[in-house]
Amino acid sequence: MAYDYDFLVIGSGPAGQRAAIQAAKLGKKVLLVERQAVVGGVCINTGTIPSKTLREAVLHLSGHRERGIYGASYSVKQNITMSDLHFRTAHVIRHEIDVTRHQLQRNRIEVVVGNGKFVDAHTVSIEDVPGRGTRNVTADKIAIAVGTMATRDKKIPFDGQRILISDDILTLEKLPRTLTVIGAGVIGIEYATIFATLGVRVTLIDKRDRLLPFIDREITDSLAYQMHQHRVTLRLGEEVKGIEPVKDDKGDRVRVTLVSGKQIVSEAALYSIGRTGATEALDLKAAGVEADDRGRLKVNESFQTSQPHIYAVGDVIGFPSLASTSMEQGRLAACHAFNTKAECVPSLFPYGIYTIPEISTVGKNEEELTQEGIPYEIGKANYREIARGQIIGDSAGLLKLIFNLETRELLGVHIIGEGASELIHIGQAVLAHKGSIDYFVNTVFNYPTLAECYKTAAFDGINRLG
Repeated sequence: MAYDYDFLVIGSGPAGQRAAIQAAKLGKKVLLVERQAVVGGVCINTGTIPSKTLREAVLHLSGHRERGIYGASYSVKQNITMSDLHFRTAHVIRHEIDVTRHQLQRNRIEVVVGNGKFVDAHTVSIEDVPGRGTRNVTADKIAIAVGTMATRDKKIPFDGQRILISDDILTLEKLPRTLTVIGAGVIGIEYATIFATLGVRVTLIDKRDRLLPFIDREITDSLAYQMHQHRVTLRLGEEVKGIEPVKDDKGDRVRVTLVSGKQIVSEAALYSIGRTGATEALDLKAAGVEADDRGRLKVNESFQTSQPHIYAVGDVIGFPSLASTSMEQGRLAACHAFNTKAECVPSLFPYGIYTIPEISTVGKNEEELTQEGIPYEIGKANYREIARGQIIGDSAGLLKLIFNLETRELLGVHIIGEGASELIHIGQAVLAHKGSIDYFVNTVFNYPTLAECYKTAAFDGINRLG
């Protein structure tokens, strides 16, 4: 059968972009369908890029990075407003949209704005196409990269200003003095630390009894300690019973009631209990594909759904739901679709969590190795021991190496502190080549740099061996 396109991608986020571009580079005719008027998906418009830009604006304007040297009262700007933060965010979003649009254009990828909906396993109806109404197209291979949307509870009266989801932060008019964050996942905890850095009194609530359970416990314990230093109240192991707006002598506020009977009243509440796959409007049944109760799609190791020619990539397939991993999934799916060899090692995917301070990890953590019965030892370096750490004023940072007790092979790297998400790639490269911690001992790092932490941590680990 002759199809209109070799490859049709639904969604223009990181996964969709990379899948479309990879297929185009293989000489395929590609159509990218995006329901929004701008490309980039959640990543560029409401998620990754805006939140990280907002974080950077907060770090600069609050003077947070320099407080270790100039004192807790230091700030670049007094009375920081949401407008101050939105100014920088809007600039970066515009630039990233333009870069993405240009990448698609130069790879000769046809982009159509409209709502994609399956007619059958090879046909997609594109509705609301500007100037063209509805258009049906066929494709040999299809990739679903629609991403996710913030999960909402229908019982909660969201208004975007007092009771909000993460998307609403980009249109928040006033910086609250107090904030309750419900859900300590990656998004919730990132925004909790961002607002706390601005001096907002934050209360963080989560049903789990620890932060970020997939991260090394020593790292999350350090994060919890530093959050306490910023006056964040952690209510872990607590479940929310109700959220309601209230009006009292202090004005319009929000009351969060816990199952335990506790009540937390604040100027605003951020509801961040997870995300749901944006698959509801796709009519997946027409294609013979099913989503779970959270709208996510199940795939095999090649990112194929129950229909072998239909792939799913990015946040819509669930954990780890990171832009970096989504890009790689898109590339791998396109290569597999057109029988092109591509190699990847998921165990070496790094995680970057942009809390304040930021966290990044790659490889195994202590709990995983203990469960697997692998003998290991650790080596640690505190930023305060490193000249660069003193220069930048970060005395709380930590780099931790985990290595095999017998062979000294590096097994994992875990970092909390300034530049963690950049620093992690040194360890990632050594892990990829199955190197030992002796590599760090025998390597000369620029001085003064945070990279010296690797050498210090390696020496610490060797000393522990006796």
